[in-house]
Amino acid sequence: MIRKAAKYLLTVVLIVLAWGASTQYNKEYFFHMGRKSMMNNNYQDAIQTLNVLLRFDQDAYEAYFLRGIAKYNMDDLLGADTDFSIAIEKNPVFTNAYTYRAITRSRLGNYDDALKDFHEAIELRPDLPGPYYSRGVTRLLNQQFEEAIKDLDMFIRHEKKVSDAYLNRGMCYLYLKDTTKAYEEFETAIRTNREDPNGYNRRGVLYMQQKRFKEAEVDFDTAIKHDSSYLLSFFNRALVYSDTNRPMLALSDFDRVIELDSTNSLTYFNRAIVRSQIGDYNRALDDYNHVAKYSPKNVLVYYNRAMLLSQIGEVESAIEDYTKAIKLYPDFANAYLNRSYLRYLSGDPKGAKSDRQIAEKKIAEYKSRLSDSTYSIYADTTQKFDKLLSFDAKLSGSDFDNVADNGNSESINIKLIPLFRYTLTQPDSALMARNALYHSQREVDFRAKIGNPLVILSCKESNISADSLVMLDKALAERMRSERLDWTMYFQRGISQTLIKQYTNAVNTLSLAISENPSNPFLYINRSTTRAEMIDFISSIDNSYQRITIDSDPVNRLRNSGSRTYNYDDAIEDINKAIKLYPDFAYSYYNRANLQAISNKLPEAYDDYSKAIELNPSFGEAYYNRGLVQIYMKDNRKGFLDLSKAGELGIEEAYQALKHYTND
Repeated sequence: MIRKAAKYLLTVVLIVLAWGASTQYNKEYFFHMGRKSMMNNNYQDAIQTLNVLLRFDQDAYEAYFLRGIAKYNMDDLLGADTDFSIAIEKNPVFTNAYTYRAITRSRLGNYDDALKDFHEAIELRPDLPGPYYSRGVTRLLNQQFEEAIKDLDMFIRHEKKVSDAYLNRGMCYLYLKDTTKAYEEFETAIRTNREDPNGYNRRGVLYMQQKRFKEAEVDFDTAIKHDSSYLLSFFNRALVYSDTNRPMLALSDFDRVIELDSTNSLTYFNRAIVRSQIGDYNRALDDYNHVAKYSPKNVLVYYNRAMLLSQIGEVESAIEDYTKAIKLYPDFANAYLNRSYLRYLSGDPKGAKSDRQIAEKKIAEYKSRLSDSTYSIYADTTQKFDKLLSFDAKLSGSDFDNVADNGNSESINIKLIPLFRYTLTQPDSALMARNALYHSQREVDFRAKIGNPLVILSCKESNISADSLVMLDKALAERMRSERLDWTMYFQRGISQTLIKQYTNAVNTLSLAISENPSNPFLYINRSTTRAEMIDFISSIDNSYQRITIDSDPVNRLRNSGSRTYNYDDAIEDINKAIKLYPDFAYSYYNRANLQAISNKLPEAYDDYSKAIELNPSFGEAYYNRGLVQIYMKDNRKGFLDLSKAGELGIEEAYQALKHYTND
């Protein structure tokens, strides 16, 4: 233990000494490490790293901003608000800080201050579409529906391919009682993203409200087809089954929801009602017990469970539950009447009389207030409480407010194998064997000219530690100050800057290399991949869109998630130049195919993967990615064949993908 403490102390001392020796260098290091931790979802590590930076530089407003994002993702909303506020105080024109503070305040339910922040962000950057979207969602939550529509109109004017924008605008129209326009918006959302279950669910719920159960069922079926782990689709379809007198199918879907979320009180509640209706009393009782466990302040669970207990002859337990319901809601006339009857049966006429008198008094009060819409339905003795609740219902005291978000349980991560680029890495036998499958003398000569054995063409992450990469970059910077500069030095420095995520500097350095050697295709390849990586990095931390979820608590509705299409034109232009200079290099076509694929140009991506395979028949990564593209284009058979070939060529991910898609 002492040895560990000494080691930690030594590390701290070294950090402090290093800071004194080179403040600027270490600022970049801590920024790099903090951002890297955030990209890996290690928000607590990011906060600790940024804390060190802020101890030495209290004016680093970007560090406060990044720490605010980390706290936001840790659900420390008040801490995030504080950090964004400090960032704004130190830089009053920091647009992103206003935007993120507004999002945070929206989640806190502080809509007025959130709207003020959105106004500031839009005043500073009226050309950015993101704040209009976020303000539109906030106005929707704040029931400012006409204003929300105007903001979403502005957003859609700039960004026409974000389906959530149409869904949210549709919800505004729905609240304004314009179901025709709401339906049109949901239709547009579905056309914009046919793979997203949310559009089908929204339209399905609208159909369900209009008693168009057959059409609703089709929509929920489609939503489930696109995402079999999205619990809201099963939940809503269960309601359709129940409304169309198919209780066994309804129970099956409720079972699936509970498999996905074992603490979902609302589903246990609805399943208990269906089980009671078909006479499965024991299992219905188990379900009510689960609701009581997860939602102990839910009035209806005790009332309904009491009715069930009385049916199976457990009178004393039923009386206890009616008492609990009355304690939670003293004006619940039905509970008094039912308890009165049970007390009479159990030999307590005095208690029965008292309950009946109280109930009659409350009934009289209820009748005198029939015109008062604020008076609770629980006083109405004609009200039945065995109706299935929709997902928008809220059980008092429940903990399922964010169930719609959590319902999207994490699935297998199927994604394209990344771009090939020159990187700094320790060559291993597997990498060398893979590279040996494709020979290009021009490429061999290029690496020989560089003269650095760590410079390798690869699609993998560097196996050199982050600390060592920073040291390598520093060493290259020192060499450039003392040695004659040429394109090989610029190229190597551009690689190291990319690896430590100094993307702007890396692009500039690679541009210097290109200006020294403009006919070299390999230089363009790396500037292309660096530009693409820069866009991907920006999208990972600069995504100001949120989606509105089917969530009963407005505080939980805003989420810093969603999708945005970024422009890869500069990266594609560079790879086009590389292909023009060296049209027989397979990796260039592979890279262009990747960029086409993520730009949603799937036919063009397919053609480029095919060209890469033509030039390199052993190109397993190209087979794998082409297989995914074909599956996305609904040509499953050919896609499966390509994935099979990729597996034969040593791509381990291929078999995982085959298992995933063939079991879909």
